[in-house]
Amino acid sequence: MQIDIRQSCNAAYSKTLDTEGLRREYLVEQIFIADQMTMTYSHVDRIVFGGVMPLTGEVSLPDLGKTFGTAFFLERREMGVINIGGAGVIVVDGVEYAIGSEEALYIGKGARDLRFRSVSADAPAKFYYNSTPAHASYPIVKVTRDMASPQTMGEARTSNRRTINKYIVPGVVDSCQLIMGLTKLEEGSMWNTMPCHTHERRMEVYFYFNMQPDGVVFHMCGEPTESRHIVMRNEQAVISPSWSIHTGVGTQSYTFIWGMAGENQTFPDMDHVPMTSLK
Repeated sequence: MQIDIRQSCNAAYSKTLDTEGLRREYLVEQIFIADQMTMTYSHVDRIVFGGVMPLTGEVSLPDLGKTFGTAFFLERREMGVINIGGAGVIVVDGVEYAIGSEEALYIGKGARDLRFRSVSADAPAKFYYNSTPAHASYPIVKVTRDMASPQTMGEARTSNRRTINKYIVPGVVDSCQLIMGLTKLEEGSMWNTMPCHTHERRMEVYFYFNMQPDGVVFHMCGEPTESRHIVMRNEQAVISPSWSIHTGVGTQSYTFIWGMAGENQTFPDMDHVPMTSLK
């Protein structure tokens, strides 16, 4: 498995980038490859993210200890996994967890042997994961859709009616710093996280899916007064540093998974950007 390493970019440098430069630094175009595990390592808060799509059998987490300077991948890390495909199974140190569509599994620091498989190759599981450094070990928890603390926000008249499902957040799952959830836009709504915000104490990765082949999302990034955009297609991810806004508008409704890493876990702790100051 080849690891895609992305270095940090500050706001001043990012202003100089053209379209290809922005895509090279922040966009991850392919998350799922049949019978493989993909992995991107971002120097922004040391988050690792990618996908696993088993078809013909199990896909195992490879030996990454040397790469990460540890005895094994999760020796000093935690992981959250959300399945966006068909029914699947995650095996953690010999214990099986059945993970259905839009269900999640939190895996605490110290887990060694991770294996992923689909129940049916005709409807393969698609496991999207985030991993962050961890200082303590918390129990493994399966999170169903009913447990995911849903919160419906926005209005149809502003085209941002959406339901935020908080899978790995305080009060649902104990973790060191990882926060993950899934936001689903209602039919006819196209804007997410608008009015937009930044959060100085956390970075974020967005993963967009449930999009048609001819659909796109214009993901907004950059400083509030120096906004840019990246055109994204189905099942692509984008890195958002703490200084950058992160919002998007699609040509149709869509779904996205958000994952955060940083100093705190207070979900409402964000720096709102007045609509009048956006440029």
